[in-house]
Amino acid sequence: MYETIRSQILSVIAEITANPKPTYSIDGQSIKWNEYLAQLQKSVDWCNENIEKESAPIEIVSTAR
Repeated sequence: MYETIRSQILSVIAEITANPKPTYSIDGQSIKWNEYLAQLQKSVDWCNENIEKESAPIEIVSTAR
């Protein structure tokens, strides 16, 4: 699941960086592309952390009775 999310976000990042746009305001709404790109990168980092957690080895300790 996290791999799919990361892949989709990376596609968006590639598209944004291939055709960069300036920050602008229209009708009182601000579009801040640098902040959007930073948020996407945080999402990629989050995915990477979760992928790493899922692939970490698990140790189970048990005792016989």
